[in-house]
Amino acid sequence: MPIQLIEPQRLYRQIADQLRELIRCDEFKPGSRLPPERDLAVQLGVSRPSVREALIALEVEGCVEVRKGAGIYVCERRADRAVQSDLLTDMHGPLELIRARAVVEGEIAAMAARVARPRQLALLDEALKMMRSEAEAGGVPMQGDRLFHLRLAEIAGNSALTSVVALLFDQRNNPISAKLGQHLENAASWNAAIDEHRKVAHAVAEHDPAAARAAMQRHMDRSHRRLTKRLD
Repeated sequence: MPIQLIEPQRLYRQIADQLRELIRCDEFKPGSRLPPERDLAVQLGVSRPSVREALIALEVEGCVEVRKGAGIYVCERRADRAVQSDLLTDMHGPLELIRARAVVEGEIAAMAARVARPRQLALLDEALKMMRSEAEAGGVPMQGDRLFHLRLAEIAGNSALTSVVALLFDQRNNPISAKLGQHLENAASWNAAIDEHRKVAHAVAEHDPAAARAAMQRHMDRSHRRLTKRLD
């Protein structure tokens, strides 16, 4: 077997591994409440967002339970965890994904603003209307959201970037991102997101690359903030 490169592990996985080991060694016993996120961040010398991603990964594994407004509790030990920890090792954290999307999609919005044509703008507006319809029906407007970002990339006219946007967006379906969304996304947060999309579309329609870039990056920044609200 040939020697392989050793890659640094993602920070949230290192945090999750350490907390899991503390649980295994009964430093945190089944049924007990973990310290608040902010305290764990100080003790571990990391940011709260990194702790947030680690706790969500542990919840997906079945090691802890997040009780909104009450705290995060250690689950009883079970032989059959919801998801084995090694299955999550290669997943990007949801907050890391948002930061990556801000870089890529900010520039895509600027590119789109330079070349957008009336028919393309109509298709972008169609995706925005789909988001509104899904939200008004009481659902999660994921289909319209995905369509909006893909159509924006298509307007920019680079098929490779369109593929990147699809790849990054679809990571929202991984277990960690999905669980975080279940805890922190709601009708109010989606209404805010739809309004942010509308501002991106307006800047693109005005053929203002700087405004389009800023609107998209603002949307990603606010999405990041919405996902870093307190869990405990």
